[in-house]
Amino acid sequence: MIFLGVGANLPSPSFSSPRETLEAAVRDLGRAGVVARAVSRWYETAPVPMSDQPWYVNAVYRVETDLDPVRLLEVLHRVESDYGRVRGEVNGPRVIDLDLLDYRGLCRDGAEGGPVLPHPRLHERAFVLLPLCDLAPGWKHPRSGASIDSLIAELDPEQAAHVLGS
Repeated sequence: MIFLGVGANLPSPSFSSPRETLEAAVRDLGRAGVVARAVSRWYETAPVPMSDQPWYVNAVYRVETDLDPVRLLEVLHRVESDYGRVRGEVNGPRVIDLDLLDYRGLCRDGAEGGPVLPHPRLHERAFVLLPLCDLAPGWKHPRSGASIDSLIAELDPEQAAHVLGS
């Protein structure tokens, strides 16, 4: 399975809420051959690290594609750019963030170019693990073999997250 994390905490010029931006971006991914098959619940999450920027809206999608991980990451970055993402401040506010979390359990260190897989910080982030657990409660970290439940139990309690209504 392939899992994508989506998040935003700023409105985009074309949509009234971060969630609407993210849902539109996922539809555009479908037109690029990245088809959403399932989505987690939506979460409102505190910025990591904690700061005074707005809270994020996050979800995880299970997708299907014939694209390899390198090409998939290129498509994610192109869609982010199309929606106004400007890469600048690390952990800064953003109108869209599309992350390749897990590509069929593949482990890559990035030395050969392309994405590090699984995403190098996914095991440390409530905004990834909680929605991923909604979709794949039996998921295990491809590198460590740790269960998603054990990873969630180890999260810093300051990583506040709550489920948003539909």
